[in-house]
Amino acid sequence: MSVAELAREAVAALSAHRLRSFLTLLGIIIGVGTLVGVVSVITGLNGYVREKVIQLAPDVYVVQKFGIIQGRDEFMEALKRRDIDWNDFEKLQANLTLAETVAADATNNSVVRRRDRRLADVRVHGTTATYAGLMKLDIEAGRFFTSGEDRAGRAVAVIGWDIKDELFGPVDPIGRDMIIGSRGYRVIGVVAQQGRTLGQSQDNQVWVPSRTWRESFGSRRSIDVLVQARGGVAGVEASVDEVRAVLRALRHTSFNAPDPFGIVTVDRLQALWSQISGATIILSLLIASVSLGVGGIVIMNIMLVSVVERTREIGVRLSLGARKRDIRWQFLLEAALLALGGGVAGVLLGAGTAHAVEGLLNFPARVTPGIVLAGLALSVGVGLAAGYWPARSASNLPVVDALRTE
Repeated sequence: MSVAELAREAVAALSAHRLRSFLTLLGIIIGVGTLVGVVSVITGLNGYVREKVIQLAPDVYVVQKFGIIQGRDEFMEALKRRDIDWNDFEKLQANLTLAETVAADATNNSVVRRRDRRLADVRVHGTTATYAGLMKLDIEAGRFFTSGEDRAGRAVAVIGWDIKDELFGPVDPIGRDMIIGSRGYRVIGVVAQQGRTLGQSQDNQVWVPSRTWRESFGSRRSIDVLVQARGGVAGVEASVDEVRAVLRALRHTSFNAPDPFGIVTVDRLQALWSQISGATIILSLLIASVSLGVGGIVIMNIMLVSVVERTREIGVRLSLGARKRDIRWQFLLEAALLALGGGVAGVLLGAGTAHAVEGLLNFPARVTPGIVLAGLALSVGVGLAAGYWPARSASNLPVVDALRTE
């Protein structure tokens, strides 16, 4: 028999018991749907994290009190570290030879007001003039403040898009006054709309000169020091080593003690995210494998039942000249087609779930052709594995015994 004839026979056999075939596929549908949904969301998040969450340029890194924390013990140790203060920033700025640009950033949440309009819990950054260039802030209108304005402690501010909309409405905010905390500021710039990152608005922020920020909020908070390595990405490692040497000297850290600070680079952020996403995919694989295993066992059971029900049919085919491999391939095709149907339904379920998550929770999802093909291939593989033993049993039935079966 040709492959086309075997396929027609397999489809006809499955169509004869549609309800049983559908119930058999539930395990495959759930397993493939779980896998496709989770991997689609993770794939979308991978691109989203690279583009939106990790906002550092590849040649820029951040020196912090905490750095990247991966456990409770690390967090407790980091709490004991001394804050990175403005004196540390000035020493780094003066002594680093492998840094193209150095900037500082301190943050505090505060209330901002203008006339009868008020916004609570706005993130206020106290930064140096070099911050905008390092973080590639897109200034929609006006400008960022200068080093001279920072040194003089001028009360000027660059605002995010939400601040502009809520406090100024249709009025041009450039040159107009607003109050941050208890101090008045003049708006000199507006940052272009950035949207939301994982559900959190990036436009509810204000940037003011670092000296002015210290006068308003004090200087007892730890700051972040941003460093752009000289020589681009190739110079990051040498620049990090230099920062470590300078800060360890300032802290009088012994040679065998760990760094009393953290350094965050793009590579480390991406490695951390890869660990998180990889663990999530492995967990989803474990969950899906249980469902697929159950689905495979159900398919095998149904195919064995089908062999018993069709024993006489098998005997007739063998007596009319059908070869054992034709019988074997017919039952293997039935199992594969049965599982493929479950795979198609699982892919549709997983893709629908991923898009629902994207719409409801603002989590990006990306259903790629590779994910779809992997889901279908996995379901067919399960079907072939589950159908092998029933197909072998069917092909090895003695013709005489099969014909005698009522």
